[in-house]
Amino acid sequence: MADPIPRLRGETTSALEKGFASVVTPFQQFISDQKTASMLLLVCTLIALVVANSPLAREYDTLVEMPLGFVLGGSDYAMSLRHWVNDGLMALFFFVLGLEIKRELLVGELRAPGRSLPVLAAAAGGMAVPALLFYAINQGGDAIQGWAIPMATDTAFAIGILALLGARAPAGLTTFLLALAIIDDMGAVLVIALFYSDAISVVHLLGAAGLLAALLLMNLAGVRHPVVYFVGGGMVWLAMLGSGVHATLAGILVAMTIPARPARSTRAFVRRSRQLLDEFEAIEERDEAASPILAEPEKHHVVERLQETAVQATTPLQLWERALEHPVALFVLPLFALVNAGIAVQPAALPALLADPLSLGIVLGLVAGKTIGISLATFAVLWLGRGRLPAGMQPRHVVGLGLLGGMGFTMSIFIAGLGFSNQPEQLLIAKTGILTASLIAGVGGYLWLRFAAPLSR
Repeated sequence: MADPIPRLRGETTSALEKGFASVVTPFQQFISDQKTASMLLLVCTLIALVVANSPLAREYDTLVEMPLGFVLGGSDYAMSLRHWVNDGLMALFFFVLGLEIKRELLVGELRAPGRSLPVLAAAAGGMAVPALLFYAINQGGDAIQGWAIPMATDTAFAIGILALLGARAPAGLTTFLLALAIIDDMGAVLVIALFYSDAISVVHLLGAAGLLAALLLMNLAGVRHPVVYFVGGGMVWLAMLGSGVHATLAGILVAMTIPARPARSTRAFVRRSRQLLDEFEAIEERDEAASPILAEPEKHHVVERLQETAVQATTPLQLWERALEHPVALFVLPLFALVNAGIAVQPAALPALLADPLSLGIVLGLVAGKTIGISLATFAVLWLGRGRLPAGMQPRHVVGLGLLGGMGFTMSIFIAGLGFSNQPEQLLIAKTGILTASLIAGVGGYLWLRFAAPLSR
C-alpha cells in the first residue's frame, strides 16, 4: 500500500521507522478507540469479581483496605487504598467530566435550546423515575438512603455498546447519549454534594471557595500555565477533603475555572505562523550548506516558537481534556473497578440478594426506570414540538438509549459506597444489584438497537 502522505524533498524517513510506525499506529488507534476503554473496564470488573470469589479473596480485601497516607501541617491524611482511589484518583475523573460539561455548555449540544430540550427532558426523566421507583420499593426501610443509586449512567460502558453497533448506530445517538450522560452526572454530583456529605466544616469550605475564587481571577487575568491550576486544584481538593463535602467534587469545581479562550485569536495565529515560516525560509535560503536543524540553533528556535504559537491558538480546556481523557479511561476507571467491583457472592445466594428490596429497587430503577423515564420525557417534548432529535436519530432509538442509560456501574457504585460506607452487607447487596442491572441494561440496549431499531436505508 502506498504512503498516505507523499514524501517531500529533503524528508528522511527510514524503512525501519516506517515499519515501526506500521506497528505503533494501529496500537495508538486501538488505545483511542472507545471500545478499548469499555473492554478494559469490563475486564477489570471481571478480574475483581473472580479474585473476590477465589482463594485470594482475603489477600484482595487486605490490599484494597491497606492504609496509605501522609502528614501535612499536623493533619493526618491516611486512608485505605480504596479510599485513595475513590476520593483521590476519581477527582481526575470528575475534573475531566467538568471540562466536558463546560465545553458542552459553551459550544456543545447543551447550548442551543432546540437541541438541548429533548436531552434535558430525557435526563430529568431518567433521574426522577428511577429514584421514585427505588423509593416506592424501599420506603420505610433502612436502605432508603440508596435512593440516588439508580439515577446514574456509566458513559464508558454505554458509549462502548454504541461503538459495538458500528454503522447501525447513527452519530446522533452518540451525541444524544453523551449529552444525556453529562447531565446525568451533573445531577449525581449535585445529589452527592447535598445528600451524601458528612458534617460540614465551614472553615474548610471557605478555604476551598477562596482558592476557587483565586483560580477564577487567574483565568480572568489571562494566566494559562497548567502548574497554577494543578497546584491550586490540589489545594482545593485538600480543603474539600476536610470540609465534609465529598473531595471528588473539587474536580468539577476546578474544571469550571479552566480557561476556555485561546491566548491568540485565529487571525493572529495565521499571521504569526506565516511570519515564522517566512523567517524559517529566509534562514534556509542563507544556509547554502543545508545543515541539519540539529546544527542550526536559529532554525530550531523558530520551530519552537511556531509550536508555542500553535498551543496558544487552542484553549487550555481542550488541551487538558484531550491530555487526560485516555489516562482517566484507561487507568483511573479500570482501577476504580478493580478495587470496588470485587464482591464475594455465592451463586446459591444470588436469588436472595436480588430479591432484597435494596437490590430490587436498584435493578428496577436502572432497567425499567431509566427506560421509562428517558423515553416518556423525550417523547413528551417531541410531541409538544419543543425540540428535535440530533441528525440521524429516530424516535425508535430513544428506547434503546433509555436501556443503555440503565448501565449505572461507575457512578452507581460510587454513590452506593457513600450511602453504605459503614454497612458492608447493604453495600454487597447494592453492588450485586448494580452489576446485575448494568448487565441487563447493556444487553437489552444492544439487542434493541441491533434488531428493533435497525439502520434506516
